[in-house]
Amino acid sequence: MIVDVHAHLLLPGVEELVAGQPGHDAHRALDARRNGAESLRVSGRMVAERLGRLTDVGARLADMDRAGVDVQLVSPSPSHYHYWAAPALAERAHRLANEGVAEHCSRAPGRLLGLGLVPLQHPELAVGLLDHALSLGLRGVEVSSHAPGRELSDPAYEPLWERAAAAGAVLFVHPFGCTLDARLDRWYLSNIVGQPAENAVALSHLVFSGVLDRHPGLRVLAAHGGGYLPTHIGRADHGWRVRPEARGCADPPSSYLRRMWFDSLVHDPAVLRHLVEAVGADRVLLGSDHPFDMGTETPVAALRAAGLDTASLARIGGGNAAELLGLTTDPSTEEAP
Repeated sequence: MIVDVHAHLLLPGVEELVAGQPGHDAHRALDARRNGAESLRVSGRMVAERLGRLTDVGARLADMDRAGVDVQLVSPSPSHYHYWAAPALAERAHRLANEGVAEHCSRAPGRLLGLGLVPLQHPELAVGLLDHALSLGLRGVEVSSHAPGRELSDPAYEPLWERAAAAGAVLFVHPFGCTLDARLDRWYLSNIVGQPAENAVALSHLVFSGVLDRHPGLRVLAAHGGGYLPTHIGRADHGWRVRPEARGCADPPSSYLRRMWFDSLVHDPAVLRHLVEAVGADRVLLGSDHPFDMGTETPVAALRAAGLDTASLARIGGGNAAELLGLTTDPSTEEAP
C-alpha cells in the first residue's frame, strides 16, 4: 500500500465565507507584498488550471492511480488558514473547512483520509476545533509555522498540544507565507526559500522550547522534509552545547528529529538520503504536495531515485504512514514501491 501524506483540497465555500470581511483586504495586501505581483499572477493561472484536481474526487482518484498511490491524506490548501479572522468568523470558517474535508473524503472511503484546521490566532478555540475535526473522522489538523504574534512555542498552545497528544491526532506543520516579506517578493523566493525557512523556524520552536519534552506523544508531521532543519541540525546541536540560553530542551536538538515525522518532498535524491540518515527511515513518509506545481507528479519515482534499501522504501512508501495514521495494513508485510 502506497500512502501520500501531503495532498491538498481547495474549499471554495471557505473563501466565499471570508470574502469582504474586516481584515480580509489587509490579508490580501500582505500576501501580495510577500509574493510579488508576478508570482501572484502565475499562481492564479496555475490554480485555475488545476481547479478540478483540487476539488473533484474523481479527478483526484485518477491522479492517484496514475501516480501509483493507494491512499491520500488530504489537507486543506494552506490559503484557508485565515489567521487574520476574528473569533466568530474564524470558528465558522474552520468548522466549514473541517466539514468540507470530511465530506470530500467520504466520497472515496478507504482511499482518502483527511486533516482539518484550527485557528492558531485564537488558542482558546483550538482545542474545540481539534475535537470537531476528530469527531468528523479526520486524523488531525494542519497548522502553519506561526500565527500573527505567536510562535508554536507560545505557552497558550499547551492545551492544544496536550489534547492532540492524548487523542493521537496528527499535527501537520505546513507553512503559508514567510515573515521575510518583501525580501522574497521576486523569483518565487517566497515559496522556494520561504517555505523551508519557515519549516525550520517552526520546528525549532517546538524543539528548543521543550514542547516535545512536555508532550512526548505529540505526533508532529513536517511538510517539505522539515525544511532546512534536518540538513543543518549540527549547528543546532552545537548551539545547544555551548549556549546556556539554548538549553530550553532536555536533550540535543538532533534527538528530537527522531520524535517527529517528515514528508519526502525535498526534490533531490541526495537531500532525501540525508533526511533519512538524519531522522531515520521510520520517520519519513511519502509526500507529493498534490496537485500544486511545487509538488511532484511522480512521488513514488522520486522516492525510488534516492537509492534506498528495500526495507526503507517499504516503510517510507506506506508502512510508516500506516502506523502513524492507524491503518490496518501490517507494515512488515508491505512490498517496496
